[in-house]
Amino acid sequence: MAPRARAYWKGYLRLSLVSIGVELYAASVSGDKTALHQIHKPSGKRVRYEKVAPGVGPVDASDIVKGFEIGDDAYVVLEPEDLDEIKLESGRAIELVQFVDRDAIDPRYFEKPYYLTPEGDVSTEGYVVIREALQSTGRIGLGRLTMRGRESLVAVVPLGKGLVVETLRYANELRAAEPYFSDIGDAAGDEEMIALAKELIERKTRPFDAAAFKDSYAEALRALVESKREGHAIVSTGEEERRGPGKVIDLIEALKRSVGEAEAPAPRRAGQKPAPARDAGRAKPAAGGKKTAAKKRA
Repeated sequence: MAPRARAYWKGYLRLSLVSIGVELYAASVSGDKTALHQIHKPSGKRVRYEKVAPGVGPVDASDIVKGFEIGDDAYVVLEPEDLDEIKLESGRAIELVQFVDRDAIDPRYFEKPYYLTPEGDVSTEGYVVIREALQSTGRIGLGRLTMRGRESLVAVVPLGKGLVVETLRYANELRAAEPYFSDIGDAAGDEEMIALAKELIERKTRPFDAAAFKDSYAEALRALVESKREGHAIVSTGEEERRGPGKVIDLIEALKRSVGEAEAPAPRRAGQKPAPARDAGRAKPAAGGKKTAAKKRA
C-alpha cells in the first residue's frame, strides 16, 4: 500500500458526548496540473513580478500591510496585531451539530473534499458506529472546523468504509442564479422532443467512472512539450477534430437520429427481455471501410 501523505489536521470528531480521535487528509491533488509560465524569450529566463505601488515604484515586503477597500483608492489599513486579535485558534474538534438528507445540500455549496480517518485502533470502533449510522439513515452531518485562523462550515459524508469531510461555501459566497436564467421563458418544451431526449438519456445512462474521462487539453499539452523537447515537428490537429458541430436545422430529426445511433442500451428491469436493436436492418459498411478510414487517419 502506498504511504499516506502527512495529516492536514488532527483532532476529534464529536457527536454529543462521544469524541473520536481523527485525522484529516487532502483528497484532491493540485500539483498534477500542467502549468505554463511566462518566459523572457531572448534570455529564456522566467518572468518574475515585483510588488509596485503607483507613483512609488518597487516596495519592500516589510512595508506592506493588509487593507480593506471602502471606496475608490480608499482603504482601512489593518496592522498584523489587529488581525491577530480576531484570529481564531485552530480548533481540536469537528462537532456534529445538525444532520440533513444527503440530497438536501445544493451542490454549489460543496467546495473541497478531505478524507477523515480514525486516529489509531482505539478510535476505529466509534468511527465505524458514526459511519454506519450516517449510511443507514441517509444523512450528512454538519459542523464547524477551525484551521489556520479561519472557521469553515463542513459536511461529514460516508464514503465506502470511511468518511469524507467537505468544506462548504457560505451563502454570501454564491451569486444568485435568477439573474442568469431570467430570460428563459416559462413555456414547456415539445412533448415528443422531450420523450426522445429522455430515451436518449436512458440509453446513455451508466455508472459513473471518473477514470473514463480524460483532460484532453492537458494530455495534448504534455505531448506537445515532449515533442518540442525531442525536436520533432509539430503536427496540427486534423480538420475533423477542429471542426465544431454543424448547425442543427431540424431538432426533432436530430434527436431521432441520436436515439437511433446511441450505443448504450436502455437499462432493463430484472427479468425484462432486451429490446430489439433499432438499427438491425441498417446496411453494414463495406469491407473496405476500415481501410479507407485508416488511410484518412494516416
